[in-house]
Amino acid sequence: QVQLVESGGGLVQAGGSLRLSCAASGRTFISYAMGWFRQAPGKEREFVAAISWSGSNTYYADSVKGRFTISRDNAKNTVYLQMNSLKPEDTAVYYCAARLPPISRSDYVSGFGSWGQGTQVTVSS
Repeated sequence: QVQLVESGGGLVQAGGSLRLSCAASGRTFISYAMGWFRQAPGKEREFVAAISWSGSNTYYADSVKGRFTISRDNAKNTVYLQMNSLKPEDTAVYYCAARLPPISRSDYVSGFGSWGQGTQVTVSS
């Protein structure tokens, strides 16, 4: 199993940007598809974005499409979430997650078995 540690969260004004990072342990990072999820207070955890092991395929929730970009650097065992044009409704704890089965156009939201501890993102209006 891979261990994941998120960083980069913080407080930002609406319209601003943040970049989240997720560092993974182990030499098998390249085997995993990676994802970002978030959970706002009083709400269920929701999918944000996912990326295939090679980085060639990415998928996004409609709410973040065009504003967020997921990427990965397999040499550094790290996945990123660049968040631009942030809105107050983006406020949440953001979690990094990993899954071994490859993701596809019809299967990219579930099946993530390893999770980080989360990093808080707060967007003020």
